[in-house]
Amino acid sequence: MDSNIMQAILNSVEKYKGIKEGKNASYIPYLAEVDPNLCALTVVTKEGEVFSAGDDEYRFAIESISKVCTLALAMEDLGPEKVRQKIGDSPTGLPFNSVIALELHKDKPLTPLVNAGAMATTSIIKANSKEERWKRILDFQKKMMSDKVELSDEVNKSEQTTNFHNRGIAWLLYSAQQMFSDPMEACEVYTRQCSTLVSSKDLATLAATLANKGKNPITKEQVIKESHISHILAEMTMEGLYEESGDFAYTVGLPAKSGVGGGLLAVVPGVLGIAAFSPPLNKYGNSVKGIKMIKHLAKELNYNIYNK
Repeated sequence: MDSNIMQAILNSVEKYKGIKEGKNASYIPYLAEVDPNLCALTVVTKEGEVFSAGDDEYRFAIESISKVCTLALAMEDLGPEKVRQKIGDSPTGLPFNSVIALELHKDKPLTPLVNAGAMATTSIIKANSKEERWKRILDFQKKMMSDKVELSDEVNKSEQTTNFHNRGIAWLLYSAQQMFSDPMEACEVYTRQCSTLVSSKDLATLAATLANKGKNPITKEQVIKESHISHILAEMTMEGLYEESGDFAYTVGLPAKSGVGGGLLAVVPGVLGIAAFSPPLNKYGNSVKGIKMIKHLAKELNYNIYNK
């Protein structure tokens, strides 16, 4: 099976690395300047084996994939049911930064994997100060991935100076009593959590930690309670790729999460984690090559969980 995994990775990268579809996120200046030709695909198994090809050492902005880490930390702090009550458990059917989605549901965010719900999730992390909240989130990202994860001042500055839309969403949440700390503090910390730099190997480790019942397969640390994993994977299935989540579940059959930095991860529960990286995005904000590569890999190795 090991040789099959490596060959499937090589086949996927070779098949799609040259396509020119999509374009980098342009609303965040840093992301617009990333080389669109970068491409990587990595697998980490539950035993800690790593299989990888392409630009797998390149460190890019984690962006919305950070929402999975903060959701997991919130569940560790409060338990899945309380997080579900406060934030929600349903897809919005609208873009990840939609204000209309809030208006239609009395400013309830519905899911922790869109911007509104992610900021609300950040606000419920237990902390006595903004910096303590931020440190806990960063430390948790490192536990789910590796100690190489760190904040990029350049990405953070690029995002903090252009996040006016998210600030507006934060105030709407606050006005409806759906924000559980100072709204601008939550928005700032949320923006920081999206500004850490990771590699495809880090993201595959994150996915493998979820696949391995909450235990990081590289460090062997039990990071997340096993009983929380099914809830996290359910949220990812419903909203991990925003309006494209249903299509991905239908055609690939794996829980997944994307980020506008070009990262995309998918989880094969009980088996392994997959991560792809390629900056050009489709109209939904998902990596064009990332989706194609993971879809090809999952099909070649029969990883669709609904086929089991």
